[in-house]
Amino acid sequence: MPLFKQGKYEAGMIYIDNAVNYDRRRYQDYRAFIKCIFAKTYREAIIDFEDYKKRYGDSYVMDHTYDFHIALSYLQLNEFKKAEEIFEKDYQKQLDEHGKDWLHPVDLFYYGISKYEQGKYHDAIALFDLALGIYNNFSDVQYYKAICLSKIGKIEASDELHELAEINGKKGYTFNEDNVIYERYPYQVRWR
Repeated sequence: MPLFKQGKYEAGMIYIDNAVNYDRRRYQDYRAFIKCIFAKTYREAIIDFEDYKKRYGDSYVMDHTYDFHIALSYLQLNEFKKAEEIFEKDYQKQLDEHGKDWLHPVDLFYYGISKYEQGKYHDAIALFDLALGIYNNFSDVQYYKAICLSKIGKIEASDELHELAEINGKKGYTFNEDNVIYERYPYQVRWR
């Protein structure tokens, strides 16, 4: 992990590949996470996650489902409809199995982004509102919601929300993922 935290992905991948060869069940899903968030080799991440699911079943890595990471990878490959379909399935599964209190604001943010990228601004706003209901100062969600409001003609509301997003962003209300100090997350806004 120290190599990945220094941005030395290729050097670090040698070690994690060896770990997977040694104990696939323990390390393959983590390698897939590394490929998705750190190395940004999205097609490889999808292959690793799908293979792992076939071998050992679905689960979570770093607080998110495998399908979340697969959908995020498709989002980064500009396959927005496919990402949306997977986010939708994952959202429904989490609701059915755990209820709405289990929902994660980052999951809702990216599900909303999959809608935003397809011009489904009202749907995106609804998902962003759910995320803000959990983490009301999440500046990145506020920023993209402001864009959506602008796209549907609500300019004044958009301007006000954009201003609030910038204030919250500069205060540090952004992604609360453990690895955000090492890696910029997809669609993360840099305010400084």
